[in-house]
Amino acid sequence: MRTHTSHRPIALAAIMACCPLAALAQDASFPYMGLGVGQSRVTIDEARITERMLGAGLSTTAITQDRRSTAYKVFGGYQFNPYFALEGGWFKLGHFGFRADTAPAGTLDGTIRVQGINADAVGLLPVTPALSLLGRVGVQMARTRDDFVATGAVQTNNASPSRRATNLKVGLGLQYAVASSMLLRAEAEQYRINDAIGERGRVNVLSLSVVIPFGGSSSGRGWQASDTFVAPRVAAAPAPMAVPLPATPVYAPAPAAAPAPVVVAVAPPAAPVATLPPTSKRVHFTAESLFGFDHATVRPAGRVALDGFVAELNGTRFNTVSVEGHTDRLGTEAYNQVLSQQRADAVKAYLVNSGRLDPSKLSAVGKGESAPVTQAGDCVGNQASAQLITCLQPDRRVAIEVDGTR
Repeated sequence: MRTHTSHRPIALAAIMACCPLAALAQDASFPYMGLGVGQSRVTIDEARITERMLGAGLSTTAITQDRRSTAYKVFGGYQFNPYFALEGGWFKLGHFGFRADTAPAGTLDGTIRVQGINADAVGLLPVTPALSLLGRVGVQMARTRDDFVATGAVQTNNASPSRRATNLKVGLGLQYAVASSMLLRAEAEQYRINDAIGERGRVNVLSLSVVIPFGGSSSGRGWQASDTFVAPRVAAAPAPMAVPLPATPVYAPAPAAAPAPVVVAVAPPAAPVATLPPTSKRVHFTAESLFGFDHATVRPAGRVALDGFVAELNGTRFNTVSVEGHTDRLGTEAYNQVLSQQRADAVKAYLVNSGRLDPSKLSAVGKGESAPVTQAGDCVGNQASAQLITCLQPDRRVAIEVDGTR
């Protein structure tokens, strides 16, 4: 039995999986496991079956095919950064078959079952913070088993041949981060196989997979203890003005009476004008408290934290509100700049839409990795280990500064 499909996915999958890759982004290094299910399909070579029958002195009168089946796979891997992962797993592509009717009268029923293990290099290309294109190329060692049942004029020498062979495996798809704890994949994969009677073929699989990441940092904190109002400075009341008293009259021994003392009326000092004291507020939110894994969409826990911040502004007449997004140093400078700007824009939009703050007084800017909280010697290393990611957690933040009067 021979199967075949198009070669078109191979080139693009190889390019996506093997192209030069950029460095890491936020919390993007983690192990994962997954489970997939889908539909598999082969193309059965009827001409080859007819040729084999003629070689045995038989003519084929009819051929029926069973070309579709259900495929399963279980896999695990490690994602080193947002662009690259290594993956290994077990797969079962299902079983396929045909029935050939012959003259002189006879039948040949054939089935093939395929299962095996694989090791793939997986390339990812982020389109949005949650959605990525996915391509894979790898090797797979598959065990194929054929079963033949012959009746009438048809005879077979080996009813259950089997074979193991190592071949190429490629695929294309999409990956979507539903949450920090779950990813979904939709993929089209192609497996090259060798069946048990020496024929080479391919099996195509369309599948959906659930991927569960492990590890990563998530503190779940809102703004920190240092995020308080700066006490307004109240100007001291002016000291009371000293009022000179008139001098005591001096009486000269002259016979004329001394002039009466002159009383000078002095006006009291003017009361100070009441003014609203200036106030400022700067809060820091951890990136993990506001956003999911590698996301720029404010999640429910982040909305609660921002609502609390808006409540603290009640009674404040503010002039400006500045929102700053910050990342740690893991990853390329360009990627971190984009991510920090997206997160700052998301917080600004939430304060305008849900907090009812005046958009003309709000600004949002991404600082990228340019203003870390940690010092140069605090967190050692450049590879995104769990320890380093946790150490750099203070650098991943969103800062909001309010300038106004209260």
